[in-house]
Amino acid sequence: MGPLVSAKWLFDRLHDSGTVILDATLPAVGVTPPVDTRARFQAQHIPGVVFFDIEELSDHATSLPHMMPSPEAFSRAMSELGIGDGMTIVVYEQEGVYSAPRARWMLRTFGAREVYLLDGDLRAWREAGLPVETGFSSRIPASFHAKVDQTAVQDFAQLEQLIAERAQILDARSEGRFSGALPEPRPGLSSGHMPGAINVPYTALVEEGRLKSAAKLRTLFDEKGVDTKLPITTTCGSGVTAAVVSLGLEIVGAPQVKLYDGSWAEYAQHPKAVIEREP
Repeated sequence: MGPLVSAKWLFDRLHDSGTVILDATLPAVGVTPPVDTRARFQAQHIPGVVFFDIEELSDHATSLPHMMPSPEAFSRAMSELGIGDGMTIVVYEQEGVYSAPRARWMLRTFGAREVYLLDGDLRAWREAGLPVETGFSSRIPASFHAKVDQTAVQDFAQLEQLIAERAQILDARSEGRFSGALPEPRPGLSSGHMPGAINVPYTALVEEGRLKSAAKLRTLFDEKGVDTKLPITTTCGSGVTAAVVSLGLEIVGAPQVKLYDGSWAEYAQHPKAVIEREP
């Protein structure tokens, strides 16, 4: 079974106690005024869904945005949300493809195996005429034991080695930020890119608010010169949209994909970083 599920598939399991549904909508950085995703969740969501707050669930002991928390902190948070070991988890967002893949990646990296993404997000659910509710939902606390898959995550030292080896690094930021023509949305960071990186904007993987078909994704990666049979590391601004590219690679069958958690927010301010810009 692939990583995407349909609205009908989810509806058939809506009242299954072993299935938990999460709204993982995160406001996009640099958007003013910021979108109140919790208010939108309260106004409309799939029945029984709980809110997976990526910002709140990140590591706040660092100034870097959206870094993975400790296994202990994640275990406590998931248990409180009612997510237990062995449960089937379905993640969606309120509109488009942006942050839900990051939530799925976090859950899988911390050991959850049956984690899926609702294809077409909340819009697909509504268009299918399926029920929604208002307010906030909660679940009975469960027991989640996080076990980190260290092979899924890259740090700065590992990234330095990948750059030296000219390994495949896919950058999900926009073309303007990657080339250095446009500024970064986070103050104080220079735009540009890592030596040898390939620009694959996450928006190029999306069509009409959902991920493109496997065939179109393969064509995209081929056009970018990506060899999906070889190891690949994904990166972006803060590790969120890198997960969109990672998901696309999973769909086309890439066997070795890792994510640089610190991403550009860490790299661009590191004293040892080499930043390239297009002429």
